[in-house]
Amino acid sequence: MTDARGVDLNHAPEAERALSRRGFLGVGAGLLGAGALSAAGVAGATVAEAAGGDRALHLVRRTTYGPTPELLATVRKIGPDAWLERQLHPGKVPDAAMTALLRRWPTLRMTPAQLTARIGKFQWDGMFDLCDAHIARAAWSNRQLFEVMVDFWSNHLNVTCPSSDVWSTRHLYDAQVIRRHALGRFSDMLVASAKHPAMLTYLDNASSDKDAPNENYARELLELHTVGVGAGYTEAMVKSAARLLTGLSVDDRTGAYLYDTSKHATGPVRVLGFTDPNRSTYGEKVAVAYLRYLAKHPATARHLARKLAVRFVSDAPSAALVAHLAKVYLAHDTAIVPVLRALFRSREFARSAGDKVKRPFEDLVSTVRALGIRPPASGTEGVRQLYWMSGDLGQPPLGWHPPDGYPDAAAAWQSAGGTLARWNAHLGLAAGWWPNDLRHPGLASRLRPAHPRTHGALVDAAAAGLGLPRPTAAVRDAICTFLSKSAGSALSADDQAMGWRLPYVFGLLLDSPAAAVR
Repeated sequence: MTDARGVDLNHAPEAERALSRRGFLGVGAGLLGAGALSAAGVAGATVAEAAGGDRALHLVRRTTYGPTPELLATVRKIGPDAWLERQLHPGKVPDAAMTALLRRWPTLRMTPAQLTARIGKFQWDGMFDLCDAHIARAAWSNRQLFEVMVDFWSNHLNVTCPSSDVWSTRHLYDAQVIRRHALGRFSDMLVASAKHPAMLTYLDNASSDKDAPNENYARELLELHTVGVGAGYTEAMVKSAARLLTGLSVDDRTGAYLYDTSKHATGPVRVLGFTDPNRSTYGEKVAVAYLRYLAKHPATARHLARKLAVRFVSDAPSAALVAHLAKVYLAHDTAIVPVLRALFRSREFARSAGDKVKRPFEDLVSTVRALGIRPPASGTEGVRQLYWMSGDLGQPPLGWHPPDGYPDAAAAWQSAGGTLARWNAHLGLAAGWWPNDLRHPGLASRLRPAHPRTHGALVDAAAAGLGLPRPTAAVRDAICTFLSKSAGSALSADDQAMGWRLPYVFGLLLDSPAAAVR
């Protein structure tokens, strides 16, 4: 008999065969897997249960890809406020190891011509490299809040990766639009995205001209990127905007951005409160003025404020918080950092522990971080294996196919299959089975303290080594029951729980609600 990972259980103790991992999660206090967590919180968990009343833990959970004991120690040492200010200015956060690691993906720094010369036309290698680098940065960069915001804006201004038409430009979109402006001004990022070959190709504006204006980009610009569906724009306004945006195009020879006057449709434009006679065939200045008008529109402020509050506070943030953040956004000329600072200082954020759960990609990366798994000593294959694993979990980075980006609400990710996939990933990573090209530390080295004397103390030490709060009695007793022990049972150095069964202890903790919350 084998378990879901093919591990032989024929010689395992009777209690282990009787009490499956599914059974473990039903022991005591109605424990739930990540896929069954309610949209409102972790099975109704209180703030104390969700974060142990620990402000540093709550802040790190929301602003990073997952806590580690080392990171939590740093935040507690310098204080949450000081740590957050450093994260809001990522250029001041040393990240030399990450810079060195990124050299393993040389395609990220290539022009379309260089990429073509290296991999050939219409090949996807560069896009897969970008996805690998996205995972690596999320897992191992010291600039964690920046990486979280890169992912946020990559979804908001989504250009699906990989996708056929952006094979030579998607990596540059990441560098020149998202990363350049992730903590800058939204108005600058919006203009940069509108003039980038990847976005122009993805939403068909590159093929739009005065004879047949394509409405795709004009529509998504209003519906998704700026004011949102409730702003009051009409179908006629979408058509008007599509005409205004003709001319924003791509050079067929070089693949670079080109303003093509021969494609531009002239004539009066009226969209919401924006009007212009649009008389000149050189309409780029008018198009940019329109983009900046939308970026500063009160409806855009509310739309972005709500999305940020959903990302960092709850699936249903209050109207008061959204209004406050929108006001800050407009008062600071679309600057993103003041909005984030106001959000993290808000009372609603402070009280929101337990109100968000991790999506599959975050769960995978946070598991890598919590277990202390490091990049491969050389090459990139181990990171590529994480990419395939993220696909198995249902959320490969940058991979959402529609233009609206991955959903960020618990209900969108609830499924029995998804929960089982996460459980299997947790144990596989804890045991070091796969990806086997990464550097997996000995699990005993993750115990805090290093030499627990009872099985209950072992569970507590493993939780501390994962950066989790002290387990509840129900979780501790359930894991000890799984080990055929009681919490008070003595633990010796040669006990099975310190040997082949130790990965199961870590895996079960990673399956618990405390590890599922963002």
